[in-house]
Amino acid sequence: MGKQFVKEEKIRFQHVDFAGIVFYPRFLEMLNCLVEDWHAEALDRAFQFFHITEAIPTVDLKVQFKKAARLGELLTKYLWVNKIGNSSVTCGFRFENEAKQTVLEGEVTLVNVAVNEGRTDFKSAPFPTEVEKKMREYLIPLT
Repeated sequence: MGKQFVKEEKIRFQHVDFAGIVFYPRFLEMLNCLVEDWHAEALDRAFQFFHITEAIPTVDLKVQFKKAARLGELLTKYLWVNKIGNSSVTCGFRFENEAKQTVLEGEVTLVNVAVNEGRTDFKSAPFPTEVEKKMREYLIPLT
C-alpha cells in the first residue's frame, strides 16, 4: 500500500469569511498548494522549474465539504494517488481538523502537458519516468 503526502495548514484570517469559517474558494487554493508542495517535496519537480516547458493543469475536480473549518484551527491535509495514466494522475485528498474530523475530501485529476516556446499551445505528454516512479510510491488504488 502506498503512502500519503501530508502537510499542515493553519486557518488564517485571509481564509475566512464574515462568519469566521473558511470561504470555499480558499479550500481550493489550499488544495493547489498541497499539489504544488507534493510536486516539489515528493516528486522533486518544483513548479518554478518544470513549468517552463511543461504544466500540470487540473482537468477534473470533485469536492465534498464535510465540516466547517474555523479561524485559528490547524488542518492536516492528505494527498495520495488513486490512478496513474500515461499523462494523467488522479489523486485523492482529505483535510482533517485537530479532532481528526474530515473537513473536506475529494479527488483531483491532473494532466501533464508540454508547452511550446510561445506558451500558445499545450499538448498532453507522458510523465518523465522518474516522476512516474515517485508517484507510484503514493499509489493507493480505489477498491
